[in-house]
Amino acid sequence: MKVALFSTKPYDRKFFKQANQESPHELTFLEPRLTPLTAPLAKGYDAACLFVNDQADAETLEVLADSGVKVLALRCAGFNNVDLNAAERLGLTVVRVPAYSPHAVAEHTVGLMLTLNRQIHRGYNRVREGNFALDGLLGFDLHEKVVGIIGTGIIGAVVAKILSGFGCHLLAYDVRENPDCVELGVNYTSLDEIYAKSDVITLHCPLTPQTHHLINADAIAEMKPGVMLINTSRGGIVETPAVIDGLKTSRVGSLGIDVYEEEGDLFFEDLSNFVIRDDVFARLLTFPNVLVTGHQAFFTEEALQQIAGTTLGNLQDLADGRECPNEVSAAKLSGG
Repeated sequence: MKVALFSTKPYDRKFFKQANQESPHELTFLEPRLTPLTAPLAKGYDAACLFVNDQADAETLEVLADSGVKVLALRCAGFNNVDLNAAERLGLTVVRVPAYSPHAVAEHTVGLMLTLNRQIHRGYNRVREGNFALDGLLGFDLHEKVVGIIGTGIIGAVVAKILSGFGCHLLAYDVRENPDCVELGVNYTSLDEIYAKSDVITLHCPLTPQTHHLINADAIAEMKPGVMLINTSRGGIVETPAVIDGLKTSRVGSLGIDVYEEEGDLFFEDLSNFVIRDDVFARLLTFPNVLVTGHQAFFTEEALQQIAGTTLGNLQDLADGRECPNEVSAAKLSGG
């Protein structure tokens, strides 16, 4: 297939070129994000390859379809940025990478917990300035603490396994129980109980209408005072202004995020010479007990190899007329 890859960086080019060495696909790497204005760049291509912050609403998809595109190849697991109903109406096939390296995201999640708890980021900066005082760096043992895991799919299950090794008491909420988590001793319960009992809450659910702003003012009001909140899933699951209010009252003791609801204009770019105009995000950065990474959790060599390989494999399935196991559609999601 002739493929236009949007939102690409040097590392995308490296790993896709390596994975494509023995494939017949013709790859064109485009730096711009996919929007209605940039969609015409895919004119004459069979497929458009998208990443997490590319815009694939009905307007954009209509431009792609008019340009001759037949396939949307997502190089990520989430597809919340794609209007699946519009894609189906326009005859666009949507495929994704359902699992690249759950260990990458899970390990980053636990890394955020450890860094926030033991304030490693602050200690590092102090020592570089010749300040060896420990005041203000007090943490707690993760051992015996209660951790609530919301979403126990592939990534959430790996997080559970890691935290089990720390000796944490694990609570979980999901629409279906994961047998691997049950075998670990994870206790499935309600969101209310997770909010009330957890010292740490970590989010690993997809962004859907049901999970949009799941963590809001009402949820935070139910949480244990001083709770640590971690989000490495999708930014829209957290209502950021409500979390800021929770930080100001100390109901939220610390926050670690690798995703942000309005990250599209921020993440994956070097903005060090510019003023950040997002006042909500700028307010987050003023808190000493907030740690933000820029959608970095997936970023390991193993994950990038898997993303490139699976994406090209999906395209090859479709090019050869085979059913692709990684296809997603509105009909399949609704059980049709």
